[in-house]
Amino acid sequence: MIEAGSLIRSLSGRPAARNFHTFVLNEIGLGIVTGRFPVGSILASDAVMMETYGVSRTVLREALKTLEAKGMIEARPKVGTRVSPQSRWSFFDPQVLSWHFYAKPDRRFYESLFDIRRALELRAVILSSKHRTAEHVRLMKYWLHQMDMSESTLETHGLASLEIHRVIAESSGNILLRSVTGIVELTLALALKSLAGAEAVSYRNGAMEAHTRLLVAIEGGNSADAEHAVSEIIDMDAEHAMKAVSSQSM
Repeated sequence: MIEAGSLIRSLSGRPAARNFHTFVLNEIGLGIVTGRFPVGSILASDAVMMETYGVSRTVLREALKTLEAKGMIEARPKVGTRVSPQSRWSFFDPQVLSWHFYAKPDRRFYESLFDIRRALELRAVILSSKHRTAEHVRLMKYWLHQMDMSESTLETHGLASLEIHRVIAESSGNILLRSVTGIVELTLALALKSLAGAEAVSYRNGAMEAHTRLLVAIEGGNSADAEHAVSEIIDMDAEHAMKAVSSQSM
C-alpha cells in the first residue's frame, strides 16, 4: 500500500523505497506505466530480474504477485510474464495512480482523471453537506488553517488540501467515495508540479479562497454552493496540470 500524501511529499524528488519488495514493485510498475515495459511484452526471466534488481526469488515473486493483483501483468505457463492491456489495470489503486505522476503527460488520461474526480467530488460534497458532523467540520477547519499557514512550501499546502478532501469524502457517509482520495492526490500533485514563483502564490491564494467557500457551504448545509466551490477548485487544478501537456506539444 502507498501512504496517502506520499506522492505530494515527493514533489521534490522520487521517494526512497522502504524495502526490497517496494523497490522492485516500483521499478517494474513504473516501467510498465512509462512504457519501458510495453503492453503485450514479456518481462525478463526470474533469473535476469533477480540479478538486475539484486533481490531474492521470494522478493521478486511477491512483487510480481502484487502487480498481477493490480491487473498489470499475467503469468502464463511456457510463455512467461506478459504485461496486460491497460483495460485490465486497477486505475483506482493509489499505487498505480502514483506511477502515472512520473509518466509522460497524456492529455486523454489527464482529462479522464479530472472527469472522474469531478463526478466523485461533486457527489461527495452534496452528501457531506447533509451528513457532516461537528467533528468533520472541526477537522476541515483545522486543515484549512494549515493551508493558510503553508506559505513556505507548495507541498505543505497540497497535503493540507488533500486532507480537506479526504475528510469531505469521509463525511459523505459513502464508504466507496473514499476511493476518490488517490485521484485527488494525483491531480493535485500534477497541478502543483507545474507551479513556480508568482504563479504559485496566485494559485495558493485562489485555492485558499475557494476552499474557504467550500467549507462554509458544507458547514451551512448549502450543497449548491459546495458544488460550485469544488468545481472551481477542480477547474483550477486541471488548468495547471494541463500545462504540462501543452508545453510538451509546443
